Amino acid sequence: MAVMGNEEIHPDLRRVAPFVPRQAVYPWSLPLLKRMPLLRPASNDGVEILTLPSGAGVRLYRPANINRNTPALLWIHGGGYVIGSPEQDDVLCRRYVEKLGITVAAVRYRLAPEHPYPAGLEDCYRALTWLAGLPGVDVHRIAIGGASAGGGLAAALAFLARDRAEVTPVLQLLSYPMLDDRSVDPSQDRAGFRLWNAASNRIGWTSYLRGADPAEAVPARRDDLAGLPAAWIGVGTLDLFHHEDLAYAARLTAAGVPCQTYEVPGAFHGFDGLAPKTPVAQRYFDNKCAALRGALELVG
Repeated sequence: MAVMGNEEIHPDLRRVAPFVPRQAVYPWSLPLLKRMPLLRPASNDGVEILTLPSGAGVRLYRPANINRNTPALLWIHGGGYVIGSPEQDDVLCRRYVEKLGITVAAVRYRLAPEHPYPAGLEDCYRALTWLAGLPGVDVHRIAIGGASAGGGLAAALAFLARDRAEVTPVLQLLSYPMLDDRSVDPSQDRAGFRLWNAASNRIGWTSYLRGADPAEAVPARRDDLAGLPAAWIGVGTLDLFHHEDLAYAARLTAAGVPCQTYEVPGAFHGFDGLAPKTPVAQRYFDNKCAALRGALELVG
């Protein structure tokens, strides 16, 4: 059992923890990971698979038997800005639709290093404006969200939406978001970390930025946070992003942006996807849904 100071891996996660690597991405493994199929193939049943005029892809999930405009969530998958696809979150997106009765659009964005900043972010923005104009979607009740690098892109998208003033999301749902390119020092790694460490983080950020100005491209380096959508930030205490996420939440609050945080003691990066049926992961999902329900003004 791994120990981090006085904090142990959460009891619900101890069985899976030994099978989860400390580092997911290496320079030599990146090309292989980009081509690797999902361990659990996504189902296309009931999903609209679309390519937008911008070239971005979308997997669109709609609630059944709804004859009114519904709130919507633009969901952005994780993968350190370098790997991943919307198919990896197929089960999660279906759960949002089933539990909340909302429309969910999971975006397929361009990945680094082949497509560095701002390519992936612009893909997400085009998907957001498309979703806002989609028949059956309530343009006044749209949330944006994502996990890990997807959470980082959602945070960056919040700035873009604010500055371009075409669509006004009501919530940024940031699940252990990858927000700060400065968290690449190996001294920050702890015994309980799993899946994503400082070395993986360096690969992800270096691939994504590729000469871009961090003051513009990195959410945690942005100065003016005023006027951003309300936020929900969830992260485990055994996550490399724990400190940067809480620091960002504090800055949002100081800027007058309503921000709810949800800390999970002893949870490592990606815990809810790796052990989705555990009580701790179920509570995490329920808390995200509660934030969405409040921001999207859902009844029931």
